[in-house]
Amino acid sequence: MVRVDGREVQVTGRLLAPWTRRTNDILRLVFATLFLTVVVTSSLITRRDWVGLERSISDIVGVLTPTQSNLVYIAYGVAILALPFVILIGLIATRQVKLLAAYAAAAVIAGVLLSITPRGLAAPRWHFDLDDRLNTVFSQFLDDPRWIAMLAAVLTVSGPWAPRRYRRWWWGLLLAFVPIHLVVSAVVPARSLLGLSVGWFVGALVVLVVGTPALEVPLAGAVRALGRRGVDVTALHVERPAGPGPLVLSATRGESTAAAVVELYGPNQRSGGALRQIWQYVRLRNDETAPFQASMRRAVEHRALMAIAIHDLDLANTTTIAVAGLDRGWTLYAHTAPRGTPLSEDDPVDVPWKSLRELHDHVISHGDLRAKEITLDDGRARFGGFGNAEYGALDTRLQSDIAQLLVTTTSLYGPRPAVTAAIEAFGRDTVLTASGRLTKTAMPQRIRNSVVDIKTMVTTARDEVKRQTGADQIATETITRFNRNQLIQLVLLVALVYVAYPFISTVPAFFNELRTANYWWALLGLAISGVTFFGASAALWACTSEQVNYKNLTIMQVANTFAATTTPAGVGGLALSTRFLQKSGLSTVRATAAVALQQAVQVITHVTLLIFFSAVAGASANLRHFVPSLTVLYLIGGAALGVMGTFMLVPKTRRWLGTSVRPRLKEVGHDLRELAREPKRLALIVLGCASTTLGAALALWVSVEAFGGDVAFVTVTVVTMIGGTLASAAPTPGGVGAVEAALIGGLAAFGVPAAVAVPSVLLYRVLTCWIPVFIGWFVMRWLTNHDLI
Repeated sequence: MVRVDGREVQVTGRLLAPWTRRTNDILRLVFATLFLTVVVTSSLITRRDWVGLERSISDIVGVLTPTQSNLVYIAYGVAILALPFVILIGLIATRQVKLLAAYAAAAVIAGVLLSITPRGLAAPRWHFDLDDRLNTVFSQFLDDPRWIAMLAAVLTVSGPWAPRRYRRWWWGLLLAFVPIHLVVSAVVPARSLLGLSVGWFVGALVVLVVGTPALEVPLAGAVRALGRRGVDVTALHVERPAGPGPLVLSATRGESTAAAVVELYGPNQRSGGALRQIWQYVRLRNDETAPFQASMRRAVEHRALMAIAIHDLDLANTTTIAVAGLDRGWTLYAHTAPRGTPLSEDDPVDVPWKSLRELHDHVISHGDLRAKEITLDDGRARFGGFGNAEYGALDTRLQSDIAQLLVTTTSLYGPRPAVTAAIEAFGRDTVLTASGRLTKTAMPQRIRNSVVDIKTMVTTARDEVKRQTGADQIATETITRFNRNQLIQLVLLVALVYVAYPFISTVPAFFNELRTANYWWALLGLAISGVTFFGASAALWACTSEQVNYKNLTIMQVANTFAATTTPAGVGGLALSTRFLQKSGLSTVRATAAVALQQAVQVITHVTLLIFFSAVAGASANLRHFVPSLTVLYLIGGAALGVMGTFMLVPKTRRWLGTSVRPRLKEVGHDLRELAREPKRLALIVLGCASTTLGAALALWVSVEAFGGDVAFVTVTVVTMIGGTLASAAPTPGGVGAVEAALIGGLAAFGVPAAVAVPSVLLYRVLTCWIPVFIGWFVMRWLTNHDLI
């Protein structure tokens, strides 16, 4: 029950949300971490400067006599000593059991952290011997960083529970030790500041782990706000507790149906909304973001005003009743219950499209066209949920509405009826333009979550739009300033430069060695590196049954070098090949099968050549250099068996092997058997795969010859294949670092001097890796601009 102005209002349902981790908790931990970093850094680097600054400030503010200073020290010490116990008594009195555990944990962790010494834990030596000077008794707490840390930790943990005015007094009292130290002892102890930063960090971490308590809901203020709008509430029922969204209640008069739906937005939701707005502004282009809302109150007001505007067009399924600011930072938005029934597959598909067209005719965008936000009443579609609506919307926002409703209606009615209704309502050209936003990225998160398999819905809607409009292709609209692939590529490029830095540092010495190199051998190595692209293209071309353009496929292989080198294990190259084949007209399944077939033949060819050349090398090539010790072999075997056993015993991984891996292996096996029945095609694929392996070995042999080395081609082939195989397991992009180390070590193992092996391998990598990677980036841009990938 809630008593409001002499009458009682019944409240049912779970009013307070469970403890949760709010945006404020995350921000608090971030700022505490930054503060701790600043304190530690300043203590280590600029401590002398800070001491000088503190002394100069103390000369200005230090106006107290010694007697007055002692009195201030004693009074402040009593307050600091009593503060944690006052808070503890308050927690016990209000029966905050869970908060008591967090309180104790924060105090213990903060105290223990600052008690760690090189010789173990140092216990505090606090005493209350009042025979000593009083200021000495309290100084042991004021100057001990453990006590300051414990105070800061318990204040941070107790803060979300306490009213704001109490929190301000608590923190003001604790932080007062800085000016008091300047007045009394001239210098603020660095260890006290360290204790403050550590305590704040520990408290913020404990709050994030445990969660913060739900705040008191100002129901009395909500009832009064509704009463001023003529809605005399007699009962409130909680429909949904507060959480990521508002606290939703239904207000009734006596036994009648709900008179209003009341949404209460808490103060902690303000920071989350601001962060979402900032993230959208950073990620999306300017014309994709709605104007900033200065506060949660302004956001709620905007929603209410848009509901009024759309209601005037008879297109809203709710009517705004009241908007009001309440105590403790809460905001109320009350409206009538939605009219009509939710949109379903049994309703006519053209009705929501006609209503959306009417909305757009008045230059209003909705921004949240989920099925649950659309109801049908009297044969007319009406909209609800206007938090993302915009008056005087740009064309981009209107196009986004069309794309959203295409996805929603496609999920309900299928692609053909949905696209037909869209074209009838908006016209062919408008729907075709808006279809550029039929991508997973362009769909808001709320739309993606409202349909099953958003990727399939988007794809089928795009295909149907192309079929009904006769368009060959739909240009994808770029709505973001950056995407996930660009971020990943940037990180990988940074990692590539980082890993390659040791070799970059040898560039001056390498160029000095180039003066003695035979440039004709180097040019031959560059030509051999180029031939390998034709071989790889021939293999993939044959795997596709010659269904793609061989010229473009060869150009793609150059870009493939960049994609494979900038991603671990070369997965980027496989993805690029698959994408190119899809753009060339192959289905996703057929393109994936062709790339998998090429990789399977490549592995088989590589292993066969390795066995063959190892046998040919015989006694002339001491392969013991590449054979690990017996202990290492046992460890590798044991690890392999352990991984196999884990995959077989864990149900989830065993299911993944059976449902994902096994069918792919069966497909590859089937393709290999079919390939064996076509000798010419098989021969072309094998020759293409062999040319890449032998071409790499020949390029390394030519590089060694360029620096006057004397080594057999068979030996270099074994070194290239074994070294490349070992380095392929390296997690670095393109095996950078691992490949160089393996090849240099392999050549040295066969007697090639380091003065020849090091520049030879670097020249080999320049010819086969760095030059193609540099060119490959421009080639990839060219392929993108020509819509080939």
